[in-house]
Amino acid sequence: MSAAQKTPDTLIAEDEVADICQALIRIDSTNYGNNEGAGERKAAEYVAGLISEAGLEATVLESAQGRANVVTRIEGTDKSLPALIVHGHLDVVPALKDEWSVDPFGAEIKDGMIWGRGAVDMKDMDAMILAVMREMQRTGTRPRRDLIFAFFADEEAGGDYGARWMVENHPELFDGATEAISEVGGFSATIAGKRAYLLQTAEKGIAWLQLTAAGRAGHGSQINEENAVTRLAAAITRIGEHDWPISYTDTTRGFLEGVSNMTGIEFTDDNPQVLLAELGNVARFVGATLQNTANPTVLSAGYKHNVIPGAAEALLDVRTLPGQHDAVMETLRRLAGPDVELSALHLDRALEVPFAGNLVDSMVASLNREDPEAVVLPYMLSGGTDNKSLARLGVTGYGFAPLRLPAELDFTGMFHGVDERVPVDSLKFGTRVLRDLLTNY
Repeated sequence: MSAAQKTPDTLIAEDEVADICQALIRIDSTNYGNNEGAGERKAAEYVAGLISEAGLEATVLESAQGRANVVTRIEGTDKSLPALIVHGHLDVVPALKDEWSVDPFGAEIKDGMIWGRGAVDMKDMDAMILAVMREMQRTGTRPRRDLIFAFFADEEAGGDYGARWMVENHPELFDGATEAISEVGGFSATIAGKRAYLLQTAEKGIAWLQLTAAGRAGHGSQINEENAVTRLAAAITRIGEHDWPISYTDTTRGFLEGVSNMTGIEFTDDNPQVLLAELGNVARFVGATLQNTANPTVLSAGYKHNVIPGAAEALLDVRTLPGQHDAVMETLRRLAGPDVELSALHLDRALEVPFAGNLVDSMVASLNREDPEAVVLPYMLSGGTDNKSLARLGVTGYGFAPLRLPAELDFTGMFHGVDERVPVDSLKFGTRVLRDLLTNY
């Protein structure tokens, strides 16, 4: 019996999670940054409609024209317990149609998977959240604690129109909350032939920086020892080629020790590459969490072939380990040199929270009930999530979007990649795990 054939009394979350995921993907909510793109309003209206249809009140708030956020709350039975925020984002990064083998906004099902931009990041999790929320309402299931469901705009550009704006302008919507779960964690990876679920307990800080080199403008045929382009090129070469040292946090050490236990390969501080080699495609995803990184990404200088410009600019994407922001900035200023100015366009904190406590125990237990052989490891995300903004309210955030994935699927390689897709069976698995967690924690 299909979801469309079932009655509200017999419909469960697994029945509609794929349909919701497809519907969300078909809404183009591309975020190009700088408040450009389709915006999240249509996606927010769809989400608000599902919430209202379930009998909950949906609060929709725009930070700017078309930049919409949605929040709702289910009251728990025990008012002594702090609330849990369950959140996702509605925007996606751009997708160039010519690079894809399918329409990136078609959300077609092929090979048992839903294909499209957002299938991995993160309309899959949005769909799981909505499906579980709606089932709880249909069945009258009351959680033990208040559950605050939030769907944010602008995560892919730093959250200025999304989570950060909500925290700064509507913190009352999150009253009573001390913990949160969202993307990028809880998914499985195959290590030494065994399945491990990576629970995100840390994420690197973000520093989007601009380098500006000043020089003496002049004719391209002249000798110019104050060439801004040359100064900038030297600075970005020094930065781009800098060898940042390996540095372990509690999370990365715990992760590698867990991999060591799974593989039987000894973990030593001076050679983590031996263990990373056991991770397959996941190695790219977690390898960058063992050190700070600084990558030049955009260059801008000049306007004519025979004119030496008076200034040149570059953008840097810098990701910092917890507690190391100031030291990284000092190193970057030294590498840039005296003739190049370093300025910050966007800064956000690194996070690290314990791989311990009642919420962690509950997430692990929920995974184990669906997959008794599961090994759960902490890991650090090299990117960032909206948990950074919620941390400003004192909320402890984890990445937990549970998915049991086929060993051959390069899931982590599809974040912001081409031909993004998620197995329907994985969505159903994640929905069951999430339902177990939200009804029991």
